[in-house]
Amino acid sequence: MDPLVRSLLRLQQRVARGLGCGVALALAACLVWSTAREPGLVFDAVALGVLLVALGAASVRRLFRQPLDEDVARLDLELFATLTVLAYALVVRSPGGLEGPLYPIVYGLTMIAASFARPLAVAGTLAFALALEASLTFLALPAPDPRRLAIHAALLVAFSLLNFFVFRAEIARVRKLSRLRIETEIRRLHDSARSYRLLQAPSGPSGPTDRTAPPPNHEERLLRSGVDEIHQAVEFALGLLRRTLGLRTAMLLGLDGAGNTLCIQELATSEEGILPGPFSAKDGIFGASLAQGAQLSVAGARAAVHVPYYAVPPAIGSVSATPLIEHDKPRGLLVVDRESREPFTEDEEETLRGAAHFILRAIENERVFIQLERAKVEQGKLYRVANALSAAQTEAQVIEAGVNGAREFASFDFAVVTLFDRTTNEHEICAVSCEGPSDLVGQRFRHNGGLVSMVVQNKHPLPYRGDYDADRQIVFTRRLAPPAMPSLLVLPLVVHERALGTLVLGAKRKAAFGDAVRPTLEVLASHVAVSLANARMLMRLEELATLDGLTNLFNKRALTEIATQKLRSATRFKKPLSVLVCDIDHFKRVNDTHGHDIGDLVIKGFADVLRRVKRDTDAVGRFGGEEFVVVCEETDERGAAQLAERIRAELENTRFHTELGPLQVTCSIGVAPFPSAGSTWDALFKATDEALYASKRNGRNRVTVWNPRLQNAATPSRPLDSSTRVA
Repeated sequence: MDPLVRSLLRLQQRVARGLGCGVALALAACLVWSTAREPGLVFDAVALGVLLVALGAASVRRLFRQPLDEDVARLDLELFATLTVLAYALVVRSPGGLEGPLYPIVYGLTMIAASFARPLAVAGTLAFALALEASLTFLALPAPDPRRLAIHAALLVAFSLLNFFVFRAEIARVRKLSRLRIETEIRRLHDSARSYRLLQAPSGPSGPTDRTAPPPNHEERLLRSGVDEIHQAVEFALGLLRRTLGLRTAMLLGLDGAGNTLCIQELATSEEGILPGPFSAKDGIFGASLAQGAQLSVAGARAAVHVPYYAVPPAIGSVSATPLIEHDKPRGLLVVDRESREPFTEDEEETLRGAAHFILRAIENERVFIQLERAKVEQGKLYRVANALSAAQTEAQVIEAGVNGAREFASFDFAVVTLFDRTTNEHEICAVSCEGPSDLVGQRFRHNGGLVSMVVQNKHPLPYRGDYDADRQIVFTRRLAPPAMPSLLVLPLVVHERALGTLVLGAKRKAAFGDAVRPTLEVLASHVAVSLANARMLMRLEELATLDGLTNLFNKRALTEIATQKLRSATRFKKPLSVLVCDIDHFKRVNDTHGHDIGDLVIKGFADVLRRVKRDTDAVGRFGGEEFVVVCEETDERGAAQLAERIRAELENTRFHTELGPLQVTCSIGVAPFPSAGSTWDALFKATDEALYASKRNGRNRVTVWNPRLQNAATPSRPLDSSTRVA
């Protein structure tokens, strides 16, 4: 971009950012002037209208938009500076002026600013208020009173400091308490979900992927819904047991992962002072029931020994513990007690076992439901990503859609896509997504012992569990390395058992690519690989449809379409255009003398000449045999003739090596300008053909520009030395 344009853009941005403060200053100046001159009600009404509009705009920008962090202080200053002008306007227009009963409005405004605005905005608002009052005192009022100004300034500073330190501290305390309550509630929800095994599988031996980070909103709502459903089902079962069996307390105790402690998960009791636990899972009836995996009941005087969950033990006559067995493993206990010393009958114990089975079924049903919901969400994400990949038609679009799709399933800070070229045995880093610029794009490296090379070779993700050690592992090469981060996963892009490249993901947090996300990322990588192969196939089909197989120039159909478009543009915008038709002289003699292989070599050599000499805006195509066409955009007759002469001279000076020695060929060229030679493609090409025939007829190895005398001079057939063979 031009430096002047960049400077103007920066100036425009700075003016836009400072517009609000500038309007506040202008309104303050108008207030001082109108107070000194008293221009009348019309001026005051207009000024008040402008002030209210500016206040509304500042309020919208600050309160109803999402400003960046660096813009918040500026927007706070704009809002409170405008409010300060409004406050002083009310004060000076009220009876008593700066000494009147409305002046405390200014104190209240500065206190509000000190409580809620950013520190820089507080200082700016206070300075703005003091400057405005000083201007009103010395420039607008008939009898300046420095003593009153000093008192007001001292009180403004005192009130601002008091609110800044005291009220802000109280706000911070309330926010901290609220945050702690929310975190406690989330932790309680997670503990309940973990005890019911509603959380997703852990990512490693240390536990979940990130216990400190809150789950996404959908996952949190799903967990809360699952825990509430289980709570209602268990609460119903425990309440029903209490009423039918005459129980004092019925509770569900959950066993921790180590199998050492029990904690209360659900409770139905008529007693107060229930201890929350944890309780030992090794002692008393709890330990015996869990160890045997069977229901145990105790009645009589010793029953109270087996109920450690009362702060003040009441009279307990009988207690029963029923284990909750899931997949041959104890998950918790259903514990009930009552005052009666009568032992639990077989029917009552059967009822307790049925309640335990009901609780297990409720937990299992909710677990299955949550898994189905998660699967539905994952399938929805995969469906969206698959649609994005299917819509991508180029390699760049596929790579962009693949990286964006990976963000649907995992949080990462670094992404790289590499492609492997088997013909050169090299890897190329073709895309990088990370914070800040990256110098990895476009880098190539040989197949080696790094993670990328090993993944391409073995077609299996590395490293194990996504744990990356930069000191011991190489991703690309020792010279080319990604940013240091603890989590990194290299996924193969495999199609039909052939690795096209890799998708490399890195994260700054540990265990970012655990068992919960790695399988999904592998599925995504397979989709990316298929889309990448389809994009390559599409590109190849487009090349076959538009390019000549021997010269890699445009074929006749493609060049005709391009020429028609360029001709349409030249007609619309009244711009010059010229067409060149080039034909190799005596090409049939070359084929007859040296063979078709040398003929193909000559054709490819002539194509290289055209490719070197042409400009970026020119279109070159092979029309068949030894005939080539060049469409020159924004080129008049003189420029086209000069280009044709360069082509002729370049080919004449080119030597082709054959078994019979060096071979030199020449070409004849016809030039036709638009619109004098024709206003349609057919007419223009016919005129160019007539000029080419004139070059052939007049001795070959020359350039002829079309003129009206050549019209209808060409014969219907080509000269005898032309070859119609198409390579």
